[in-house]
Amino acid sequence: MLFRSHGNGWFPAAYSPLPILNPDDGLLDTKSPVSEAVVGKRSALLAQLDAGFGGKAADENVKAYNEFYETTFQLMKSTDLKAFDLSAEPAATRARYGKGKFGQGCLLARRLVEHGVRFVEVQFGGFDWHSDNFTKADEKLPILDQAYAALLADLEQRGLLESTLVVIATEFGRTPKIDDDAGRNHFPKAFSFALAGAGIKGGTVYGETDKTASNVITEKTTAADFNATIAAAMGLPHDQVVFSPTKRPFKIGGKTGKPIKEILA
Repeated sequence: MLFRSHGNGWFPAAYSPLPILNPDDGLLDTKSPVSEAVVGKRSALLAQLDAGFGGKAADENVKAYNEFYETTFQLMKSTDLKAFDLSAEPAATRARYGKGKFGQGCLLARRLVEHGVRFVEVQFGGFDWHSDNFTKADEKLPILDQAYAALLADLEQRGLLESTLVVIATEFGRTPKIDDDAGRNHFPKAFSFALAGAGIKGGTVYGETDKTASNVITEKTTAADFNATIAAAMGLPHDQVVFSPTKRPFKIGGKTGKPIKEILA
């Protein structure tokens, strides 16, 4: 995952995300400064020191902490590390995605998907334009368009798009009216998401706003519907109750969410 601040939420600690802050750097600190023999001695000593406490504490987080060390050691020896190396990509491919962190992050996402990673998030912040909206849009939107188009084309060319769901999502929209600072403020009443790839009918537009994009006038969709649609596209039961480690019940589509059948293939 490429992100700044997100964690595993209500999922067990084993599902904590792996942060990559700079795609060009790949996965840092994967080479041990000491020999494998020394690493083995240290891990054995750690296991010995931890044995008493670990045996008494029936805590999933303690177990996950130890598993973190084990999986880290495995990854450091794994050939899967090559998935994080963007230098293996042709210069022309890297250029198609764009040279910035977001474009290269999308390229890294494609490489991770190729290597079997099941969930990747690439963040592209900086859209909170309360002033100077038009200048900032001219700067940011071409970066998004280029990387998104390159990712879809690349996935399709490699036969991965049919099994990969690509989602562009945001937390809310922006006011249709430009304010006195040439900005647009927070606006949750009407905004858009984009879905492409696995399970989605390409070229489909669902829902419509009025002429000023102030109100939804047809096919109003909730966040719960959106989540349920993603679940359906992935072959997951949107209305099945699942429990967090603390036994908190959840439904992927919430209490009322229903998949949008019109956009599902």
